[in-house]
Amino acid sequence: MAAQLFIFFVSISFLSSPASSFRTPLPAAAAVSDPELVVEEVHRSINASRRRLGFLSCATGNPIDDCWRCDPNWENNRQRLADCAIGFGRNALGGKGGATYVVTDAGDEDPVNPKPGTLRYGAIQNEPLWIIFERDMVVRLKEELILNSRKTLDGRGAEVHIAGGPCITVQYVSNIIIHGLYIHDCQPGGNAYVRDSPEHFGWRTLSDGDGVSIFGGSNVWVDHCSLSSCHDGLVDAIRGSTAITISNNYMSRHDKVMLMGHSDEFMEDKNMQVTIAFNHFGDGLVQRIPRCRHGYFHVVNNDYTHWEMYAIGGSAAPTINSQGNRYLAPDDRFNKEVTKREDSPESEWRKWNWRSEGDMMLNGAFFTPSGLVASSSYAKASSLGAKSSSLVGAITTAAGALSCTKGRSC
Repeated sequence: MAAQLFIFFVSISFLSSPASSFRTPLPAAAAVSDPELVVEEVHRSINASRRRLGFLSCATGNPIDDCWRCDPNWENNRQRLADCAIGFGRNALGGKGGATYVVTDAGDEDPVNPKPGTLRYGAIQNEPLWIIFERDMVVRLKEELILNSRKTLDGRGAEVHIAGGPCITVQYVSNIIIHGLYIHDCQPGGNAYVRDSPEHFGWRTLSDGDGVSIFGGSNVWVDHCSLSSCHDGLVDAIRGSTAITISNNYMSRHDKVMLMGHSDEFMEDKNMQVTIAFNHFGDGLVQRIPRCRHGYFHVVNNDYTHWEMYAIGGSAAPTINSQGNRYLAPDDRFNKEVTKREDSPESEWRKWNWRSEGDMMLNGAFFTPSGLVASSSYAKASSLGAKSSSLVGAITTAAGALSCTKGRSC
């Protein structure tokens, strides 16, 4: 009880600190004499909050982390993570109930006949597997890593980079957890044979070069990864994909961050439901954070500290429910708007259901709502209870891949 009171006192003291930007956020339309000083102060406050809260591995208000990170025996209870998912991807089992497969070999010489001990060998097996890594490694894939159903990629306890080649593909499979990886500098692959199960391999055409490509996948959870600098998207979900949660990630240094929906004409994406929660969208991001088509999207308690063109965009009448986020606009006065409608006149997009509820707007950021106001209109785009935007710094303080040490809380 004393520990709980101490944590509560620290949290309250921080949130009421005179130096905190959370106590008196600038109104969206406020005139300031020097916008650059405002941004500098906000960044200073954000970094200070992350340093203050960094020593707290639990009771941060982040429901995913509070579910498992306090356990010093996490290494022997790895599969507990599967019970901690939230949002539309909350039923993603990954490899829960299956054996642990240890990646001992960072190589990927033969995508058709992968060697035991490689990441690809474990990824294509038919049975549920919880895949972990023996040591720090950089896995440079020769071709796309095509995951079979019921797989968890768990990078905790090692620094694991998937980088420099094609990256991860979730195609027409379900129950996937991708956790704790550094995914960056992903390149197109293809025009080659690749195995996707012990019984089958086939010819692959050229891939896009996404960090994580979800193609007709369902029950997928991407959590606590650090993603940057890929050829196309960081996380893209298309072709009827649904039941997806993208949470606790740190994304940076990239143009087109997330595409949700294949095309305006592909109607199967009308059933898409995606939760985007507790992520930190950081330095060097330009647009599509995310860009949505059709479907239902819950964007909740994320920290947007950088965009160059816009944050959230869409076409083909998606429903977008933005709740409890912190939006820090760039200094460019022409790019303050959070939202962007694509390929439709205002007479059409005014009917789309886009709302901002409890979001914090900084440095002149503004969200243009449209459509219906009633909460019932957002039922299919609501997947968890949003917390106050003033708590976003605490909730996202550990976004990205974690440094987990054996015998200690992560």
